[in-house]
Amino acid sequence: MGERSDHPQGPGAAEESGAQDIEATVVLGIRITDWPSLRAAAQAAVGELDFTGIDPDGQRAELLREVSEDPNAALGALLHPDRLVAAIPGIEALGGTLEISITDDFAPDFAELFPLETDDGDGGDWTLTPRTACLLHTQLIGLADAAYDDLDEHLDEPVTDADESDWAVFARLPQRTWNLHRAWRRTLARTFDDLADDLALGEWPLPRCLAEELALRMALADARALLGAQPESVADMMGDLPADLYDYDWDGCADELFGVFAPDDGDAEFDALQRTEQLLGVTHPEGWFLSYEDAEERDPGRGHRR
Repeated sequence: MGERSDHPQGPGAAEESGAQDIEATVVLGIRITDWPSLRAAAQAAVGELDFTGIDPDGQRAELLREVSEDPNAALGALLHPDRLVAAIPGIEALGGTLEISITDDFAPDFAELFPLETDDGDGGDWTLTPRTACLLHTQLIGLADAAYDDLDEHLDEPVTDADESDWAVFARLPQRTWNLHRAWRRTLARTFDDLADDLALGEWPLPRCLAEELALRMALADARALLGAQPESVADMMGDLPADLYDYDWDGCADELFGVFAPDDGDAEFDALQRTEQLLGVTHPEGWFLSYEDAEERDPGRGHRR
């Protein structure tokens, strides 16, 4: 006769052992420090989900769009109760809800990301200041939004002289791009997000390809225009960010941000912006997204926000 066990096993073990239904409440305080990584993880999580009902592909595409644009949606996809419970052995989900609230609008802390003084207290050299970074980041995000809106409204339609005013971004590009396909335009829209992500990580937005040179040039032009037309609005946008002598030094931005990775084998009398203009003229637009030789290639799996 076998020895008695006090440890029940089998399908009914939970009931026999007096297992209880438990309601667990978890309160987390979370600070997003790397939005690109969070976005990529959420996109991967959505890719693993099974969608049922009417138009599952459409459901997946819509959720992908949400997690690519909204940090709250990205967290929701990763912290969903079913996903958390699935990672814990010996339990099953009986139901649950997830609530996410934020205390402030999602925005990088540019004062922390771009400190005005170095550790030795020497703040005399040119630097990308918190206020300049904030305004430039805002313009890059706005241009990305507008570019994706152009795509949603016009799809593969060509830009023409007659409807140029109907386009927010793509009519501003060289006319040789006006007939290009939607995939090219979508990749161009992503360049604005790529540069904005650099700023959100505390890095200078140094263009790594011709398309990013063009995108940064547009953002700088828009930042300069907004500051000139609506200085009070820009001041309100800055809030408590510290001021500095180099705030909104667009000429300094042009000198310091362009040409770091770009090839320098053009006309010796040209500056970085003139060499970029020359390269844009001799390179087919499909090649504008090829990374410069000295630049680190961006993650090819980073996806698009729309």
